[in-house]
Formats: sequence, C-alpha cells, structure tokens
Amino acid sequence: MTLANPFGPAVCGWKHVSEALNFASSRFRDGEVTSSETGAEYVTSDLATILEIDRWKAKVGEREDVASFDLRVTSTFRCEDGTWKLVHRHADPITTPHPDGPLR
Repeated sequence: MTLANPFGPAVCGWKHVSEALNFASSRFRDGEVTSSETGAEYVTSDLATILEIDRWKAKVGEREDVASFDLRVTSTFRCEDGTWKLVHRHADPITTPHPDGPLR
C-alpha cells in the first residue's frame, strides 16, 4: 500500500502508511466531511481508481477555529479474493484547474 497526504512525503508499506495515517489524523479535530464529489472513475473487474473532491470542516493543527477546506483525493482499490482493498490513496489541497491547463 502507498499513501501520499499533505502532511508528509509519500510512503509505502503498511508500517509506514499506518504511521503516516496516525500523524495526519492527529492534525484534525472536531471535524467532518461535509460532502464528497466524484470527478472520475476507472473500474475493471479487479482494479478501480476514483478521483474525488472531499469538502471538510475541522480544526487543523493547533488552530482553535473550525476551517473549511477541500481535498483532491485519488484512491485505488484492488479486488483480492472477492474483497476490494485500498492499495493507494493520495490527497492534496489542489482542487482548482491549473491556469495553463492540464499537465502535459
């Protein structure tokens, strides 16, 4: 499994992913996902990738005020023995198109 999030470098392997998830989740308090919008999907019989925009409200870091923010999230799942398992997740705060258009 791999994980890339706004609070650190991308990591691989469950031990490092678990540590990164614990650190990232410790940065949010008193929050919730207020909505999620699917932008694109690619699904086969054993692989699925979903691009979403998640809208949040939470206290971030040491802040005491509740802030609204959006995350662009890409999740990839693999079907193993009939069960879908998350194998990659990437989240970042870039939710608007680049002024020069798509990456080339």
